[in-house]
Amino acid sequence: MMLKSVTESFARVIHGLAVGHLTDHVIQRSKRMILDTLGVGFLGTSTEVFHKACEYSKIYSSNVSSSVWGRPELRLPPPYAAFVNGVAIHSMDFDDTWHPATHPSGAVLPVLMALTEALPSSQKFSGLDLLLAFNVGIEVQGQLMHFSKEASDIPKRFHPPSVVGTLGSAAAASKLLRLSMAKSQEALAIAVSYAGAPMANAATQTKPLHMGNAARHGMESAFLAMLGLQGNKQILDMQTGFGAFYANYSPQALPDLDSHTWLLGQQDVAFKRFPAHLATHWVADAAASVRKHLITDGALLPTDHVERIVLRIPDVQYVNRPFPDSEHAARHSFQYVACTTLLDGGITVPSFHKCQIDRPQVRELLRKVELEHPRDNRPSFDTLYCEISVTLRDGATFTECSDTFYGHWRKPLSQEDLREKFRANASSMLSCDTIERLLEIIENLEDLEDCSVLTTLLKGPSPPEMVSNYLAFNNSNINLS
Repeated sequence: MMLKSVTESFARVIHGLAVGHLTDHVIQRSKRMILDTLGVGFLGTSTEVFHKACEYSKIYSSNVSSSVWGRPELRLPPPYAAFVNGVAIHSMDFDDTWHPATHPSGAVLPVLMALTEALPSSQKFSGLDLLLAFNVGIEVQGQLMHFSKEASDIPKRFHPPSVVGTLGSAAAASKLLRLSMAKSQEALAIAVSYAGAPMANAATQTKPLHMGNAARHGMESAFLAMLGLQGNKQILDMQTGFGAFYANYSPQALPDLDSHTWLLGQQDVAFKRFPAHLATHWVADAAASVRKHLITDGALLPTDHVERIVLRIPDVQYVNRPFPDSEHAARHSFQYVACTTLLDGGITVPSFHKCQIDRPQVRELLRKVELEHPRDNRPSFDTLYCEISVTLRDGATFTECSDTFYGHWRKPLSQEDLREKFRANASSMLSCDTIERLLEIIENLEDLEDCSVLTTLLKGPSPPEMVSNYLAFNNSNINLS
């Protein structure tokens, strides 16, 4: 059968992909993504932006409801549960990053978890059902980004999860809801009219809403399509459709299902070791190497001995913040991550607390930072590098360069380090027993017969346990940095 459009080819892939198309390689990579995304989501429930999103969402009610992760006392209509869980995932910029540039998991996983919990109990979903719908949502995002050379670079105009993430969410929801090919096509069309958020709101509390909105709007698109709402059936073919987001948009119909290969099988994701914009991880890596030349035996960095710090990095303006004054600005600051790493030897979750940002030693070092943008250092997560030179008052200069940090897809986190990140992130909300049970379930997700086992664990502890865990977590983090 001859396909009429690119959009129709996407709908055919969404509708037609089956569990048998999943490969062991893709299953293993996507399970790592799911584990990491749940962990950063639990950690994100401690943030101010998450609490504001929750308070807003409480005005909505429904006979059908889903859980907010780690909040057993709070249930919301499925789109709003997906919204606040999506906000939590991106509230610290700690979630996975793909190439071309986007955060793929945060727009998809909250939708699927909300739906598996909210749909009738007679409609049981297995771990393989979840993995298939998750990978459909990831695949749609990747295919869309390959239609534009612009998407290969770190974005300048709009935040990609708010665009491709919205369509990935719609695709994943369509798959789990078992929509027809025609209704899957309508869901994509509807989702395009929900998509988009400008980069001007990066490094503010509004940026995490981009992820929450992508999750919510994608689910709503699938629901509206299911009810018969119609959109442009060639939305992905047109420059005035999805092409409105890209100056050099060149769409191609997807291959037939018989020759389908998953993009995730070809391109892994990056997992972050600390909660900040991915480009700053090269800076931290290079700064940690330079620091070894400057101090010995665990001594403090003599900041008054430093004359000049030069960062040779790509020209990415929204991560150029010389004097950040909030945690969100600091997470998007080449300068802050470099200075904090030089001062402390590393970056942790508490490194972005306001009291750490305002330290006199940090402000002193920030005043000594200069940026250079070498022509060969392109703003692409696949090719960029960071070189740092620190010159002391006695004239000595030390230089180190990083072209691949630990956690990048070329140097992936070990499974044990990914587990440790999950344990650390989830420990503020969950008991040790629950954390270990979640690890076991997710690492064997393809064998899970009923996802309700997973969604029950994601609700978290009872309120008295929650208070105890919260106090223990905060006490343990007081002196980390």
